[in-house]
Order: sequence, then structure tokens, then C-alpha cells
Amino acid sequence: MNHQTSRHAVVHAPHGPESIEILDVPVAEPGPGQVRVKVAAAAVNPVDLDVTGGGLHRLGLVTQPEHTGLGADFSGVVEAAGDDVDLVVGTRVAGFLGGFDRDHGSHADHVVVAAADVAVLPDGLCPNVAASAPLALTTAAQLLEVLGAAPAEGRRLLVTGAAGGVGAAVAALAAERGWEVTGLARAGDEAFVRGLGVDFTAAPRAGWDVVVDAAAMQDEAVTLVRDGGRFVGVKPGLEPREERGISVDVVVSHPDGPLLARLLDRVVDGTVPVRIHAALPLAEIVGAYRLLAKGGVRGRVVVLP
Repeated sequence: MNHQTSRHAVVHAPHGPESIEILDVPVAEPGPGQVRVKVAAAAVNPVDLDVTGGGLHRLGLVTQPEHTGLGADFSGVVEAAGDDVDLVVGTRVAGFLGGFDRDHGSHADHVVVAAADVAVLPDGLCPNVAASAPLALTTAAQLLEVLGAAPAEGRRLLVTGAAGGVGAAVAALAAERGWEVTGLARAGDEAFVRGLGVDFTAAPRAGWDVVVDAAAMQDEAVTLVRDGGRFVGVKPGLEPREERGISVDVVVSHPDGPLLARLLDRVVDGTVPVRIHAALPLAEIVGAYRLLAKGGVRGRVVVLP
């Protein structure tokens, strides 16, 4: 019997970063098709702030009776594998946990996850960068799956939050697919956004064929879409109203190990940038969440167990 314990960051009564607690829980054994990963690094995402702030609880999207586990993204090393798993112990992997209604997340010493949901790390990819990529890049790729290939007409695409993790990936990957991409960000981010191979604006006019709202501007972003255009957002349960013939889609990303493997290769070859702002130990997780909540961060905040 395994008597080892694992630290897990959770919230019982969510009211912001101050409500985060760290629990010691028994280390879980992986079941069939699962692996247990010893976490090396785990990024903090905006959705994690939504959980700690209670916003997703109020929407009925988080319903854990005791506590809610924090964190989705992770990188680490396979420590144990269940039946029907090809990954061997010691393999470096990365991935993210789907959804947000969970009792244990990745802001922890260990995470148990379906082997099909993780990707083996390419050589030369450091754990901090690997942990910063899965949710943002998978969300970006699945947003693009919703959009499909650029049409012959109506290819003008505005990406809000183009200096952020999701937005930068959408901008870079959409340009490859033939979209005429403009990234919306603050003036100080112009060099970074143009470095993605796309146009830049800090003050867009209305009239875009498609707006991908990576910055979650919501109704404000809808006003930038032309009549009959498309809006694709990232806020489940808070979809803007359809108006002026605009179609509204919202993407909730789901883990996909093979897709993530291809995306991590794009990080290594430099197509998709991953920036890190700070790395803090798990014991200082409240500070890590405060840092992201303060805003203005350029790059990921990473927690190190």
C-alpha cells in the first residue's frame, strides 16, 4: 500500500487567491489507461483565477461538494502507469486536465491523468516552457478547428489578446492557414505581435469578418464583427448575444495528446512563442495567483512543486 502523500492546492469557499489552501492527500494510483505524473511545473491560467474567485461556481460550472482542485497545465515525469499504457516510467510528458470541476488539479506534487491526454516532450524542451503550453496551445488549435480554413472571401481575422498565450498561438497558426490576421494588443506589445507574422492594432475599427476573442472582451469584441460575421470566444456559460446576423461560438478545449505533441514541436521550432514571466514554488501559490490577478503580465506564471 502506498502511504506517500501529495500536496494539492484547492479552494473550499472561493473568494480570490487568499482562499487557496494546500492539502496533503494520499498519492493516487493510476487506473487502466492512466499514468501518474510527478509534476515538475504547472502554469497558472486565467481560468484558474475564475475558479478561485468563485465565478464558475456561481455559473453552476463547478459543483464540487468539498473542495475544488486548482490547476490544469502540467509537465513532469511518468512515475507510475496503469494497465494498457505504452508510456514507460521515467518518460517526460506534458498535458492539461480538461474542464474545471475537479477535486484535484495540477497545482500539486502529482497528477493522475489519461495516458492518451499527454504528449511526450520533444528533446530540448524545458519543463517550465512545456508546462506553459498545453492549455493555451490546444485551445488555440481547437479554436482554429472551429474556424476551418480561410475562405476565398471574408478572411479578415482579428485576434484579441494577441500578446497572450492563446491569442499569440491563434494569430501565428491562423496566418499559416491563409487568414489575413491582425492582432489586437496594447501599444507596447506591437513588436511582439508583428513578430508573429501578422498585422497589429491597438485601436481597431469595427467591420472584421471574424473576431477570435482570446482576451475575453466579450460584448465589446462582438461590436468589432461586421454584420453576418463570426465571433469565437473562450468563456463558456457567458456567450455574448447573437446580433446583426453574427454567429457566436465558444470553444471549451479538451485534452488531445497527439495534437499537443504536434504543437510542442511548433514551440521547439519557434513557430509558436511561449513566454514565462515568473516561476514560484508551490508553497508560494497564493503569490503566484496574486501576480496573475494583478494584470499586465507578459508571459506565464509557473508553479514549481
